[in-house]
Amino acid sequence: MLSLHTNAAALSTTAAVGSNQKALSTSMTRLGTGYRINSAMDDAAGLQIATRLEAQTRGMSVAMRNTQNGISMMQVAEGAFEEVTNILMRMKDLATESATASATDDDRTAMQSEFDALGSELANIIKNTSFGGEKLFSSGTTLDGTGGKLSDALTFQIGATSDETMEVDTSTALGDLATALADISTMFAATPTAGTEISAATDANTMIDTIADALDDVGSLRSQLGAASNRLDHVYNNLSNMSTNTTEARSRIMDVDYASETANMTSKQLLMQASTSMLKQSSSMSQLVLSLMQ
Repeated sequence: MLSLHTNAAALSTTAAVGSNQKALSTSMTRLGTGYRINSAMDDAAGLQIATRLEAQTRGMSVAMRNTQNGISMMQVAEGAFEEVTNILMRMKDLATESATASATDDDRTAMQSEFDALGSELANIIKNTSFGGEKLFSSGTTLDGTGGKLSDALTFQIGATSDETMEVDTSTALGDLATALADISTMFAATPTAGTEISAATDANTMIDTIADALDDVGSLRSQLGAASNRLDHVYNNLSNMSTNTTEARSRIMDVDYASETANMTSKQLLMQASTSMLKQSSSMSQLVLSLMQ
């Protein structure tokens, strides 16, 4: 029907122009930002899922740093106890050497002097080993294995949720070691004094077993630290795997497929040009009414 008041073709074409313009704008926005979802209007459910995946991914990334920091702290402690082991080995050598009948009093005096120096270094390690500015084994001048970071149970956050924690408790083993070291040397004390632990053959012989027991305590503590470090390493590997796959899942939801979207934009551009051209042509429909009236 020809009508001056209503141009159905123009109305339909106008609607098509608006629709094509909106679709073209959406495609250009996606190509410009690199995201398929730029607002909740694009995909409300997808945005919710992607946000949840991003929160999980970011939590796991922080947890991965936590595990690495935890491993580093354990390695600092384990390295300190490795040196404690070396010192105890040398002290045991000195005790064994002093216990023999061929050693003279002068020999034992020299050995005792070295023994005292080693005892002082044991105290220094237990008192001053720190990580991030915080003492690991003892605080202040105490050498009883209290007040340090490892003196209490440690809780590591190893995941993106509150339930994902790991506890490491070396407090008992650390206390046992501190007691054992105090039994070895009087230099291992808040107020050190020169000792006589190996100045006599009988005392030196007794000290051999005392040091051997202390070595067992060090070994026990080092094994706990090593086991905790190994577990944190496995935690890191698992978090890395989960983070990678979760990131890929979010990418499939959020990121734009450039090949597909470029083709879509080209299609919308052609439709936009065609609909604009037809809108121009639709205005000629009203002129046909005038031709009937001539």
